This record gives sequence, C-alpha cells and structure tokens, in this order.
Amino acid sequence: MRAEILSVGTEIMLGEITDTNAAWLAGRLPAFGIDLLYVSQVGDNPGRMHEIFERAWGRSDLVIVTGGLGPTEDDITRETVAALLGEPLTVDAEQERIVRAWFEGRGWAFGERNLKQAMLIPSARAIVNPRGTAPGWWVERDGRVMVLMPGVPPEMYYMWETEVEPELERRADSVLVSRTLKTLGMGEGTVDETLSPLLAGTNPSIGIYARGDGVHARVSAKARTREEAWRLIEPVETEARRLLGPIVWGIDDDTLAGGVGRLLNERGLTVAVMESATGGAIADALTSVDGSAEYVRGSLVTYATETKILMGVPAEVIAAHGVISRETSEAMAQAARARLGADVGLGLTGIAGSETVEGQPPGTMHIAVTDGTRTAYTHSAFYQGRDASKRRAVTEALGLLRGFVMGQGA
Repeated sequence: MRAEILSVGTEIMLGEITDTNAAWLAGRLPAFGIDLLYVSQVGDNPGRMHEIFERAWGRSDLVIVTGGLGPTEDDITRETVAALLGEPLTVDAEQERIVRAWFEGRGWAFGERNLKQAMLIPSARAIVNPRGTAPGWWVERDGRVMVLMPGVPPEMYYMWETEVEPELERRADSVLVSRTLKTLGMGEGTVDETLSPLLAGTNPSIGIYARGDGVHARVSAKARTREEAWRLIEPVETEARRLLGPIVWGIDDDTLAGGVGRLLNERGLTVAVMESATGGAIADALTSVDGSAEYVRGSLVTYATETKILMGVPAEVIAAHGVISRETSEAMAQAARARLGADVGLGLTGIAGSETVEGQPPGTMHIAVTDGTRTAYTHSAFYQGRDASKRRAVTEALGLLRGFVMGQGA
C-alpha cells in the first residue's frame, strides 16, 4: 500500500510550530507493510490545499491528513475533501450530540460555529475524539482511503492508536513488529561486532543505531500476524541479550531515567542530586517517571559557587581544586546525599556555555556518584551548543548512576 502524509496549517509554513505529527506517523506505518512515499505541508489556503489534496488522492492508496479540523473559518480540511470528492457536507445528528455534550459537560457556551465539527460527507465516517471537540474522518471511495485527524498531537495520537491502527491491521496482509534493545556503555561499532553472529538474518533482521541515550539494536520480523512475528523475534532477542549482557538498560519506549528508576526501586535505594551546569535537568529527567517519588529524595540546583558552599560543599575543596573539578563534583554528591537523607548522592559541575572556565573548555562536565563508601566518577568535554551540552550531561549522569547502582562503580 502506498501512503502519503499531508500536514495542514499556516503556522507550520511560518515556522511557528514544528511538524512533529508527520515524523511520528511515518514511524508507525512500516508495522503494517505500508510504504510512505510522500510527505507534504500546506497552509490554510483553499487553492493550494485543493491542489495538494487532489494530487495525493490521485497517486496514493492511503492519504493521512492532520490539521484543519477545528471550528474556525480557516479550518477548511473538511471542505477541501468534500469539494475534491464532489460530495455534500451535512451535519450528522450523532456527531452534533457528541460535540454539544462535550461543551455542556464543561459548562461552556456552545457557539454555533462548532457545528462544522459535526459535519460529514457520504463517503466519510467519524473517528471518535474523546480528547477534543473535532472528530476525525475515515473516508473510503474508489479503492482509496483518506484519514483526517486533528493537528493537536495528543488528540491525534489517541485517535491513531485506538481507531486507525486497528483498522489498518485488520486490512494488512502482513505486519512488522520490532523489539528495540537500548544499550549504554558500548560504542555503535562494538555493539555491531558483538551482535555479528545474528546480523546475517533477514527475518528477523537487526539494525544498529546510535542515539542520544546510547546505542539501540532493533530486532524486526515480518509475518502474517503479530503473534507469528513475535515468535520469530523471541529467540533472536534472547540471544542478543545474552551477547550484550548488562549494557542493555531498557527496551522500546523505555527512557534511561525510567530504567535507572526501576533499578533504584528494585534495590530499595533513594537518590539525591546536586547539579549546577545542568540547571535541574537531571532532576527533571528522574522525576518525569511515574512513581519517582519512591526513590527521588530531592534535588539542589546550586548554580552559584556560594550556593554550593551554603548547601554543604566545603569551601576549602573549591579553593584547592576549583569549582569545575572532580573533587567538587564528589563533594557535591556527598553533600546532596547527606543534606537530603538519600542512600546515593549524585553531583555535577561543569560548563554548559561557550566560555572557557578555570582553563577548561566549553562542554566540560564532572559527574560523581557516592553512597558514602564507594564513589564513581566520570568527565567529558564535548560542546555542540548549550542545550546539547546539558542533554549529553544528563545522559552521562544517568548512565553513571545506573552503573553505580548495578555495582559497577566501585
């Protein structure tokens, strides 16, 4: 099946928002044996929208559209599809009831312009949207399908996963499933070499990819059903895990912070953080995981030198070794642990910006973890901009914490 994605919205064309919907959808299509051939963006202009919709409908089996389904005058995706197919738009009684109930349930006044969200054409059926007011459309005619969804990502994600994907799976001749093993502590080439006994296979196949949170090994299999595909993957995944060993920290949608959190929970440990250059980003990552209150005692963002001293870092350590140093990061880890009453303390000091500080280059980070008896330490100097430095430091800090909790940091 040949597919095409159309993203609608003048705000995309002006660069006011990034079109993340298209990338997200592109990643979901291979699972159903669907080939994505084109991705296009268009503003809220009737002529240009008709042109691009007509082209997509003429050359693709499946057209996926996001955006332009709201109640305002410039939301004209429905009108464009109706004109393209030469079908009348009419208010559907059931959709009107749903939209009115959505407003009434929140105590909001119902503007009559919202009725356009209840409109359908004969070739369309509504796709429910419990997270918003605009239902989607499933349009089917002449052997082709067009799916219309809102541009608001949470609404689109829900609609796709609960309504669209199951329908595509029912129609698929084969499905593709994947298991991604996420690793940390080994380079891309070394992971590839380690898994070399498995790389010759074609079904399942293995792809190795460097990512911001380590190296990923994706095992993919195609079969008539998901169950058959998972049976193909199982022995290969088992052997890959055996070969890679403890560097595998998670799978699929797992986050590194979530993996670290599971380890802390399993071992009944708590952690406290003192960070400067990352400005709270380590704590943000750790606490972005459900249930993190069980193991995160707290965080101290000690950006100024005086604040580090106030929070328990000995002034003589900083005077002797400098703020940006191994010794200061270790003192920060110990101070965080002691002040917040945690089993493990993590300290980070470094340079997020483009300047040289204390003779050390931009991007320099010193990170330490301690439990009062053992201490683990790492450092790096890698600069690709302030935000990139902070993201990389968070990954390095979480990786060091993970290794330490696993007993590798002595």
